[in-house]
Amino acid sequence: MPKFKDPDDAKLREDTAETASRTLQEAIGARPKTVVPPSERTDAEKDAQAVERGRKGGEKGGKARAEGMTEDQKAEVARLAATARWRKTD
Repeated sequence: MPKFKDPDDAKLREDTAETASRTLQEAIGARPKTVVPPSERTDAEKDAQAVERGRKGGEKGGKARAEGMTEDQKAEVARLAATARWRKTD
């Protein structure tokens, strides 16, 4: 096993062979799939002021971006968005 500078870092990383073995076992159904745990931080724990600033920026972001674009650029963005919406996900 490789040596890490931070001893806690070694606990989080798997050896390449261990990762390959786990992936194979999950693929053939010999082991349940690994589930990524949800974020440790909930919305209730987030800083309310930071959340509000993020929301304000998100509300005006698209409008501010569109103001700096030419009509051709806006048409191109709209075309790409429509293509993405109608793309099949098969």
